[in-house]
Amino acid sequence: MEPHTEVAPSTLSVRLVDGGIVVTYLDGREVFYHGAPEPVASPHLSAPGKDVHVLVTDDAETSGVLTYVDERTTDASILEDSGVGRVLLDPGEERTLFPGVDAARENLRCEIRVEHDLVDGRVFVFEEDQFAERSYELTPANR
Repeated sequence: MEPHTEVAPSTLSVRLVDGGIVVTYLDGREVFYHGAPEPVASPHLSAPGKDVHVLVTDDAETSGVLTYVDERTTDASILEDSGVGRVLLDPGEERTLFPGVDAARENLRCEIRVEHDLVDGRVFVFEEDQFAERSYELTPANR
């Protein structure tokens, strides 16, 4: 088995709809993130052991980039075909996902930080495992 590698994200189609967010992959498949994202101030610390996906939209909220943080199960070729990116983090490591959006590995958690003045669109964090799915919109602390 090949070791997992990082993958750069591509721009994907995004639709904010009643009940959630639809992301259309490059290969035409769609993923639906359920529920209206809960607004939370940046930085956001994920629940332990969750799969963390970060979506940064453009200012029109019609396209964006989707990056999996520290996801180690999907083959890189599948991610490349879909347009989804992947960043792998060592414990204590911090990386830029998108200009103004950083991720850090804190033991079994991910911390996502946003410098809102550097991001034109919106930033969403999706946390999931086999039992539950939660979605958040990272907002400035004073919002």
